[in-house]
Amino acid sequence: MKHLCLNLKRFDVPAEMGGVNRLAEGSRWAETIVSRTKDALEQYRGKARFPMYFPEAHVIAAVQAAGENSLIEVGCQSVYRQDVAPGKNFGAYTTNRPAAAMKALGVGSAIIGHCEERADKLGILQEAGVTDTKAVNRILNQEIRCAAAQGMTVTYCIGEKAEERDAWQEVLREQLAIGLEGVDREKIVIAYEPIWAIGPGKTPPGADVIAPIARFIKEQTGGMPVVYGGGLKQDNAEMLASIPEIDGGLIALTRFQGEIGFYPDEYLDIIRIYLSACAE
Repeated sequence: MKHLCLNLKRFDVPAEMGGVNRLAEGSRWAETIVSRTKDALEQYRGKARFPMYFPEAHVIAAVQAAGENSLIEVGCQSVYRQDVAPGKNFGAYTTNRPAAAMKALGVGSAIIGHCEERADKLGILQEAGVTDTKAVNRILNQEIRCAAAQGMTVTYCIGEKAEERDAWQEVLREQLAIGLEGVDREKIVIAYEPIWAIGPGKTPPGADVIAPIARFIKEQTGGMPVVYGGGLKQDNAEMLASIPEIDGGLIALTRFQGEIGFYPDEYLDIIRIYLSACAE
């Protein structure tokens, strides 16, 4: 089974406001994405799963558009480290996103530990004078536990920064050991993000770099699924499909020049290229 995850970040912001959304007005954005992809994805039933991680405001529309028995797994972008529970806290989590709240809205998956989430948490901790680098992983572990306890699957992102490249094994080992502590690993997919290679002007890694890292992750986790989190695109789909240790990818933007943004038809093309190459 391949895992083709879609992280839609804040791609809902209209282009005229500085964003990349040219698909639909904000209230119809998630509905548009789901309705323009769900039927085409049916041909891959039994071959892949398709979590789509939406900003929270769009979860309800995405769930309604997906309907019953859709291959699309509507997901949210992380959950809070504490949760609602019978006989305990009934929901006093202003501004936060408890896993129970997401589950109640029909969410079945969460992406946790994305490099942008890690950077945000680290920045907050540093403002508070915390220098323990393991603290971020401990917080993420709490989030994973909450999501898993609600029966949600999790895409857990790990990765090293440019200054950590020489110590990448130590960095990834720590992120895995702490982040997965006490977690039902059957519900987890690992996404490897080479943070040092993400962004304009950066050189993306090839199979010679990705394969040994994916192999290391599988060795550390007892063979858990590993997807490439540095961006599954049209121009690297065949290369990633050729790596036996890679079980899928994390898709974000589909177009990087001209009218930059996410486009459903291009998303489906990425999936077609990747899964066709896997079948060869």
